[in-house]
Amino acid sequence: MDHSVKTPPVLSVKMWPPSKSTRLMLVDRMTKNITTPSIFSRKYGLLSVQEAEQDAKRIEDLAFATANKHFQNEPDADGTSAVHVYAKESSKLMLEVIKRGPQEAEVNTTGDTLFDLSGGRRAFIDVEEARELLMPLAEPNNSYTKIRFSNRSFGSEAAKFAVSVLSSIKDQLTEVDLSDFVAGRPEAEALEVMTMFSSALEGCKLRSLNLSDNALGEKGIRAFGSLIKSQHDLEELYLMNDGISEDAARAVRELLPSTDKIRILQFHNNMTGDEGAIAIAEIVKQCPALEDFRCSSTRIGSEGGVALAEALEYCSHLKKLDLRDNMFGVEGGVALAKTLSVLTELTEIYMSYLNLEDEGAEALSEALIKSVPSLEVIELAGNDITVKSTEKLAECIASKQSLLKMNLSENELKDEGTILIAKAVEGLEKLVEVDLSTNMMRRAGARALAQTVLKKHSFKLLNINGNFISEEGVDEVNDMFKDSPDKLGPLDDNDPEGEDFDDEEEEGEEDSELEAKLGGLKIKQEEE
Repeated sequence: MDHSVKTPPVLSVKMWPPSKSTRLMLVDRMTKNITTPSIFSRKYGLLSVQEAEQDAKRIEDLAFATANKHFQNEPDADGTSAVHVYAKESSKLMLEVIKRGPQEAEVNTTGDTLFDLSGGRRAFIDVEEARELLMPLAEPNNSYTKIRFSNRSFGSEAAKFAVSVLSSIKDQLTEVDLSDFVAGRPEAEALEVMTMFSSALEGCKLRSLNLSDNALGEKGIRAFGSLIKSQHDLEELYLMNDGISEDAARAVRELLPSTDKIRILQFHNNMTGDEGAIAIAEIVKQCPALEDFRCSSTRIGSEGGVALAEALEYCSHLKKLDLRDNMFGVEGGVALAKTLSVLTELTEIYMSYLNLEDEGAEALSEALIKSVPSLEVIELAGNDITVKSTEKLAECIASKQSLLKMNLSENELKDEGTILIAKAVEGLEKLVEVDLSTNMMRRAGARALAQTVLKKHSFKLLNINGNFISEEGVDEVNDMFKDSPDKLGPLDDNDPEGEDFDDEEEEGEEDSELEAKLGGLKIKQEEE
């Protein structure tokens, strides 16, 4: 008789990919969240159920694709980290939609110039449906100059009919949006469709071209080669969420025949890396008219960051710069600081999550004090900024009389840094939004900042959630905003027991010491 102990079989549970029902449930949940009235909807507007559902489906698709790439890079993992990425990306994109608000339908009083297929459900389109939907474009002497085919997936047969119509009107087209128009198709078929559209539109004189959300990669960029190479008057080019790798970026640089007129260039959410950034930098150098440049979430490190910073010196008309969510580090931050001296027309700067640290933040602040006089928006969230560099940052902010929005969330300003910022914004009468959430702030900092912004008649929203504010401090701030509660964001995510939180007696003593640093800023204590 065998008395040996038998080890029970190990059950391996895979968390990824989620089932179809789980994905649909997430879309439904996001739709409900987007359409639920909140402090954000009061400020930005509330989306309709139809628009929210479209956005929720798009968000889920993008989040799933991002998480799936993450999972493929970890073949031996159980999928737990992919699920985390899936949830985090969905949450981030959903907040972007909520803050964007409802999109008004484009209306042209001189006649219909935009032909738009993007409304309704995201779905495949067959040849019969294509014949029906594209009928207005086939009518002789129509006035359409802009087409938007996004949100509908074209297969080979539907594409054959579509390109026959487009070939007949390409000379009147000025704007083409082919974003997200081959979703779910096999790679070979998708590339075939791209090539057909490219050939049909080759030679049209476009002002704007949007090829985003197509997972192009180098193959996709080259499939659109004939169209791209024929564009000599482009003012806007969008290649977001397109798998723009190092090789794809080089292909874009190679194929673009002229960039003199480009005003808007956007590469958000790609896997570009440093070498790809160097290729993009070469394009940027040749864009003297550039006004809006976005290269956020593109996996760029210090080397690529420095290359982009140096290239931007040639773009003296730049008004909006978005480099969020990269790994520039201190070196990239210092390089950007040198470039800011020539970008005098900038009005919006988005440099969150760049790993700038104190040294990079201080260099940028010093440069901004001497330049960019009309700055309206500054974002430096998630950069490990501490009170060490806050004095220079506060000096920079105080000098920006046109400032409307400021986001310094997810740093380590604590009370001392927060009070410096509160004093800095005293004279900024146009300021409407401040975000200092997740900054290890306690009661004194919260109270100082709250009192300062409440004095501004045009102020709309203060976010100080995710800090170390005591329960008494939360009650105090809520009471300060009792006559204008819509101006205060939620405070339900504060941690009174945060690692930098002392007992009540110590807090009171430190409050007094910190408040003394305010100088002319008086804090009115509420009577208990």
